[in-house]
Amino acid sequence: MTVPVFRFAPSSNGALHLGHAYSAMLNHRLAREAGGRFLLRIEDIDTSRCSPELEQAIYRDLEWLGIEWELPVRRQSDHFEDYRAALDRLEDAGLVYPSFMTRGEVRAFIAEAAAEGKPWPRDPDGAPLFPSIDRERAPSERKRLAAEGLPFAWRLDMESACTALGHGVDWDEEGAGPCGETGRVRADPRAWGDVVLARKETPTSYHLAVTVDDALQGITHVVRGRDLFFATAVHRLLQELMGLPVPRYYHHALMLGADGRKLSKSEGDTGIAALRKAGATPADIARMVGLDNPL
Repeated sequence: MTVPVFRFAPSSNGALHLGHAYSAMLNHRLAREAGGRFLLRIEDIDTSRCSPELEQAIYRDLEWLGIEWELPVRRQSDHFEDYRAALDRLEDAGLVYPSFMTRGEVRAFIAEAAAEGKPWPRDPDGAPLFPSIDRERAPSERKRLAAEGLPFAWRLDMESACTALGHGVDWDEEGAGPCGETGRVRADPRAWGDVVLARKETPTSYHLAVTVDDALQGITHVVRGRDLFFATAVHRLLQELMGLPVPRYYHHALMLGADGRKLSKSEGDTGIAALRKAGATPADIARMVGLDNPL
């Protein structure tokens, strides 16, 4: 019998807020209810924003909340070779390509199309899809640009990847999507276009790292915010392309501020540590996130 394995995977680029507390406490509770394991993973691929100090603050907040996790903690920055190996597999299969266009060049290209009255497709998060220019470059031109030292990102050739797979992908959703999607959900990876899998300054992307990590750690249940519901399509595609196991998914509701906006580190929303200093107790936090009922 397979032992259920849950995980909480925060980024060490800011203080944990109530949204993180809800996700961590929910994962911890579900793992205990299922008689399973609970793992902690630090997602610190953005080494320019993440820091050891913020990582230690995550540990303090979780310990204060009464959450226990297995050791050792997987820190993504210690495992770049795992992501490189996965990228190499996709490159060997001819499913990735180097993209040399800068963000400014992409914005200018899309602005020009808009000026000509051509609506530009956007991904589920609202970002414009990447143009096809780099994908259509001749191999000789790619070699020349790389030899000249021009920085590039590795992108998944989405159409080639979906064609190579030869079948659609779906997943078991035990929570619900933004429009109430639940049960067996049909994925639409093409909606994301040619997603980035690695950059020069960051040798992996969230999509690639989370897919590899969940497989290597034996995660059986991915419980995370509803804002990542549609991104699951990309993760399912990568799992199929690399022959990785498929976890069950549970996308939970997001914690919102008084203005209806999703809580965010970048917006400076009140963190767990600040609430603790203001006199809140772990029981208060459980009540605030709606998990005050005991097991």
